[in-house]
Amino acid sequence: MTSNLNILGWSQFFNGQLDLTEAESLTPVRLSEVRRRSVVALTPELERREIALTGDHVATDMAVGDFALTDGERLIRVLDRKTVISRKAAGLAAQAQLIAANIDTLFITTSCNLDFNEARLERYLAIAIEAEAMPVIVITKADKPEDMPADVYEDRAKAIYEGAEVLLINAKSPEDIARLETYCGTGQTIALVGSSGVGKSTIARGLTGEDIEVGDIREDDAKGRHTTTARSMHRMHAGGWLIDTPGMRELALHDASEGIATLFEDITDLATACKFSDCQHRTEPGCAVRRAVDAGDLDPDRVERWRKLVDEDTRNSETIADARERGRKFSKMVKTTMKAKKARRGE
Repeated sequence: MTSNLNILGWSQFFNGQLDLTEAESLTPVRLSEVRRRSVVALTPELERREIALTGDHVATDMAVGDFALTDGERLIRVLDRKTVISRKAAGLAAQAQLIAANIDTLFITTSCNLDFNEARLERYLAIAIEAEAMPVIVITKADKPEDMPADVYEDRAKAIYEGAEVLLINAKSPEDIARLETYCGTGQTIALVGSSGVGKSTIARGLTGEDIEVGDIREDDAKGRHTTTARSMHRMHAGGWLIDTPGMRELALHDASEGIATLFEDITDLATACKFSDCQHRTEPGCAVRRAVDAGDLDPDRVERWRKLVDEDTRNSETIADARERGRKFSKMVKTTMKAKKARRGE
C-alpha cells in the first residue's frame, strides 16, 4: 500500500501528521474531485471512491489534490497541505477560493497571440511563488505565432522572472509534450492554469491520453469557445498527476505579498531605501524607486504593474473588520469634506 501511496504523491510530510492510532485505523486517500456534498477520492489501490461529506466538513474547505483520512465510510480529516493554489473568492469578504493542493509544478500557459500578457503572467507567477510550487511558463502555438516571431514571445516571458523556466511548444506535437513530461514523473503533481483557448486541454490530453475536448480560437479576441469547466485530477503517462482547472482570464490576488516581493525583488529591494517607510513611489521626495525609473534603470510600466499588484493584494487580504474600518474612515472623510464645503459657502 505504501508504494501506491507514493504513486499518489504521498511523502514524509504527510506521514508525519498521523498519530499511531490514525496510522493503524484510518486510510489515507487523495481527493480527485470536490463536489457540493461529496468528494471523489483516490484510494491506495488507485481506485476512485465517492465519500459523502458529513459533520463539519464542507466542500469549500477542500481542494483537488488534498490528502485526507477516511474510515472507509466517512471523511475524518484533511491533512495539512504542502502547497496550495488559491485566489480571492468573488464578493466583498476576504475569503479564499481553493484551486488545487499539494502541487509540485505549476504550468502557466499562454500563447503566441493576443493572449500573451505580462501582467497576467505576473499574477500567476506571484501565486506560484507564494505557494512554493515550481513555476513553468508554457507558451503554446509556437508553430503559428501572431504579430511577432515565437522567440520574441519567449524572450518576453524570460524577462519577467528568471526563476521560472520558459518552454515554447506546439501543444499538438508529441515531441513537445515529451519535453513537459520531465516534470510529470511518478509522485509528481502538475496543475495547469491559464486563459481559455491557449491549449490547456490539448496539453492535458497529450499528457494523460484522455479525450478532453478542445475549443477553437475566435479570431476576433483569441478566446476559446469551450474550456474545461470543473477541476479534476488525472493520471499522466509519465506516472504523475495532472490537475486541470477552468480557464481563468484574471486571478484576484490575496495573501500573496511574499510572492509579489520575490517576483519584483529588484523593485522591493530599492523600496527599502526610500526616505519614507510609507512611500507610494509616485511623487514623494527621496523615493529610490522613482530615482531608478528616472535614471532608466527600471521599466516604469513594470513598476506600475508591481504597484497595482501590491495594492490589490493588500486590499483583498484585509479582514472584514479591516474593510469595515476602512469604510468608516472613508465615510468620515466624505462627511468632513462636505462639512468644509458648506462652511465655505456660508451654509
